[in-house]
Formats: sequence, structure tokens, C-alpha cells
Amino acid sequence: MNGSTASAPAASAWEELVTSALLGTERRTPPGCPPGSRAPVALLDAAAVETVRRRAGLRPARAATRPEPAPTDPRPALPPAAARRLTLLLTDRPGTSGGSGRRGTAPDLMELLPQWLAAANAHGFAAPPQALPALLDAARGRTDLRPAALAFVGPRALWLARLNTDWRFALRSTPGGGTAVPAAEETERIQLLWQEGLFAERVALLAAIRAREPAAARELLEATWPTERAEDRLMFLDSLRTGLRADDEPFLERALADRSRNVRATAAELLSALPGSALAARMAVRAGTCVAVDHTNSADGTSGGAALVVEAPHECDAGMERDGVVAKAPTGRGERSWWLGQLVEAAPLGSWPERLGGRTPEEIVALPVADDWQGELHAAWCRAAVRQRDADWSRALLGRPAAPEAGGPGAVSLAERAKLLATLDSAERAGWVAQFIATHGLSEAFQLLGVCAVPWAPPLGRAVVDALNIARDAGSYPWSFSGVMGLAERCLDPSEASRLDGLLAIPDEGEDASPGAGSYWAEAFQRLVGTLRLRAAMAEELGATPPPPAVRSPAPIPRPKPWSPQA
Repeated sequence: MNGSTASAPAASAWEELVTSALLGTERRTPPGCPPGSRAPVALLDAAAVETVRRRAGLRPARAATRPEPAPTDPRPALPPAAARRLTLLLTDRPGTSGGSGRRGTAPDLMELLPQWLAAANAHGFAAPPQALPALLDAARGRTDLRPAALAFVGPRALWLARLNTDWRFALRSTPGGGTAVPAAEETERIQLLWQEGLFAERVALLAAIRAREPAAARELLEATWPTERAEDRLMFLDSLRTGLRADDEPFLERALADRSRNVRATAAELLSALPGSALAARMAVRAGTCVAVDHTNSADGTSGGAALVVEAPHECDAGMERDGVVAKAPTGRGERSWWLGQLVEAAPLGSWPERLGGRTPEEIVALPVADDWQGELHAAWCRAAVRQRDADWSRALLGRPAAPEAGGPGAVSLAERAKLLATLDSAERAGWVAQFIATHGLSEAFQLLGVCAVPWAPPLGRAVVDALNIARDAGSYPWSFSGVMGLAERCLDPSEASRLDGLLAIPDEGEDASPGAGSYWAEAFQRLVGTLRLRAAMAEELGATPPPPAVRSPAPIPRPKPWSPQA
């Protein structure tokens, strides 16, 4: 009797029992059992016998290949105290305060995990083997942790990811499906991975090569560019933002004729970030015809001073579209202002002083703009300053931090001010935000604080603490400042803890104070001081810790010589 014939009765017997269970023994009893009170027991007995028979009848499976041993990690082990601290950080879970909404005085350990990982990686320590699953689980749930967590786990992350599908993100984060990035001299491996790898592997490979050899990455991309899909070309092109340089211009110029509108727009954006490119020169000419200085006269015939006049484009021609100008304006936006903004944003900022009478960026920004074009013009200059990483124009557009209007002449939103600040060096950035907080308080400072280097410079830290103290004395609840308080816990220099001891007591509440606000503020400051001291202990446990890494800002783009009409 062959295998299929023998298995048929066994399968039908099991199906008969399943049917009886679904219908109920009052309606259908198992074979050989009369209806009655014994029928349910008989059904279960028959199912147990059939289960044993089915298991005994399974054919043996092929023996699985024994996995290779995990790779060794040559890095030094964590100090014991730091290893215990890591366990505490990984086992802390949010929401353990009972659901009352009150955080209490205990530090939020999970929020300190990114900082701890950055410090451990700076020391070059290896992760304890027993902590690897918890680290990978934490990185799976929080994408912001992944780069630091995978760097800390090291090569064993890839070994574990091949054994557990929950951790497959570790494979996707490494070129070659978990293999090391080929060295520069391993041209055959690079070509094989580029030609045959999965899309995510190819993106990661291109980014890795771009970071170490920008020209080699571009040449790799050029070799297969015509055969790539449009959506793939867009992702590959985006990798050129790292290390963008003048050598990339010929390739990007060819990409302006790409079939995909998104690819063309990205190529144009990258070219406009190179102030010496031909596209930037074309945009400078176009934008220059739209903005001019006019010396107006007052009603009595005397000079009324200089002002900027704007004549926005009347059409979007084929050349403008080829250079990345989007012809169709968004809903609710005028076409001419839409085209003007794109031209000014893409024009090199170095071309404006010569076109506008030799004025400095501060003098240009201070000029009045006729016919209500100031908002549009200054907003476009803001975007250009961020794209071109031009600190001089950023300072001019930011204005004085103590200005009464709480913003610069060209910054129309907190988000724009934050982007402009990111073009300044960390010390200048911190000083500007400290003065802003001293004048305007904390109500508008959260986004600005987010671009400041960690730990905060002493003037900035003092400004934040002083502003929190003023808010406490005003008698309001601290919940309006919970975001800033959370930032302070992670970003204040731990050495500031002793200076905050005077804020730990419950203050006397005035007549206008909110009921119980003083105790809430004392609790918040106790948590802040406790967190700072915990951070200091973490650094001590890891050893002589180097300065924590600064908040990442976009990498500066090499600045060519300023554009001139003769170029």
C-alpha cells in the first residue's frame, strides 16, 4: 500500500472528529459511540488517540544545518558597573507611575539610553552577550536607537538577526545583507553586490562608499544609471547629498533631463546647493531680473531712500522647468509668487551683493520691499541660506535674538529660525538661543533648543534654568514647560546639578498661584537634579568619558568662489 492510500483513512478519521466537535455531540457523535452523557468524553478520548497516531505517523524531517558559531567581538568588555546600568536602562518601561499622569521624581531611564549608547560607542566597548536580545528588541521598537544600538551590539547583531525574523532590520541596515562593507580594493565584491544585491543592500552600499570615496560612489552609480528604475534612481541620487562637490556637476546636469520629474527636481536641488554650478548661475540671472534696488522720492521731491522692488516671472518657460522649477503652484498659492520663490531659493546667495549695489547681507535684508513682496522674498532667502549653508545670510535673516518681534526680518516661523541656526557653529548657536530665551522666555524656544549641541553650553544652560525659575515664581503649573524640562534632563551639563539645589524646596505660593503648583515644580526640579546626577554617574561608570556627541547638523558643503557674471 502506498503512502497516499495509507494516509487517507487517517485524514478522514481526524476530519470526522473535528466535525463532531464543531457540531456538538448532541447532534453528531464520534464513530462507534452512542448518543448520551458519555459522548463528549468519548470524543475527547478518540481525539487523544488520533493525535498520538498522527504524531507517530509523521515522517522524519531533514536534519537542519547547525548554525555557525557567533563571531567574536574583539572590543573590550564593559566595566561591571556600566553593565549593570545598561540592564537597568533596558528593563525600564514607560508608564510605570500608575497612570496618574504625574511623572514623579524618578528619572526616565529609557530616555537616557540613547545618550548611554553614544558614550559606550565612543569608548569602543562591546555589548554584554546576555544584553544582546534586549538591545535588539529596543532597537526594533525605536528606530532612533538603531544606529547606536547596532554599532554597540556589533557583528553579533547580524548573526542573531539571521536566526530571528524579529531582528531582520539589522540585516537591512548593513550592506550585503549583513556582510561587511567591501574595502576599496575589493572591486569585484563591490561590483557583484552592486549588480546583484537587493535594492536596500545597494542603497546601503552606495551610501557607505559615498561616505569614504565620493567620486567612486558616483562612478558606480553612473555605470548602471540608464537601466535603473525611476524610484530607484531617486533614492540613489539622494545619496549624493553626502560629500556633494563640484565633481558631481556633470552627472547632475545630465540628470536634469531624466524621465522622472522627482529625479529632475532632486538633481536641480543638489546643483543649486553648489553655488559655483552652471545651474546656480542660470538661476542667479533669472532671479536677478526679478529683484532690483529702487531709489524712490517722497512727495516733497526729496529722496525717500532705497527699497527693493520685485517683478515676479510672468511665465515658467521650458528652461526654468528643466532647471527644477515646478510650474504648477500648490492650491491657494499664486503662480508668480510660487515661481519667484523657487528662483530666489536656487540662486547663489553670493550673487546678491553685487547685483544690489555692493550691500552686505545685513544691509540687503534691512531694505524695505515694495508691494508686500517682503515675506515671499525673505522666506526664499531663508531656504537658500539653509540649502547653501551660508552663515552670513543666516545671521542677517535671524536678526538680533533680543528683537521685540521675537524673530528676524526673514524668519517667519520657529521652524525656519531653527533651520537657520543649524548653519551656525555650535557656540554661536547656543549664544543666540540663550539671548532669545532671556528676552522672550521659553514659550517659543523648544524648537530652537532642539538644534543646540549637547551638552548645552553654560550660558544656554543658565538661561534655561533661569527661565524655568521665573515660570515657577509666576505660579503657573509646570506642565506647559514639560517639553523643555525633558530636554533639560537630557541636555543640561551634569555639572549644573549642584547649582539647582536651591530649587528643590516647595516655594511659598502667592495669592495668584495655581493650587499645588509649587509642589509640582519642586517635584520637576527634583527629577531634573536626579537625572543630571544619574548622567554623571553613568559617565563615571564608563570611565573617562569624552565629550558627548553634538546634535547632528547637516554636513557643510564645500563653498566654491562666489559667482560672478564673468564666471
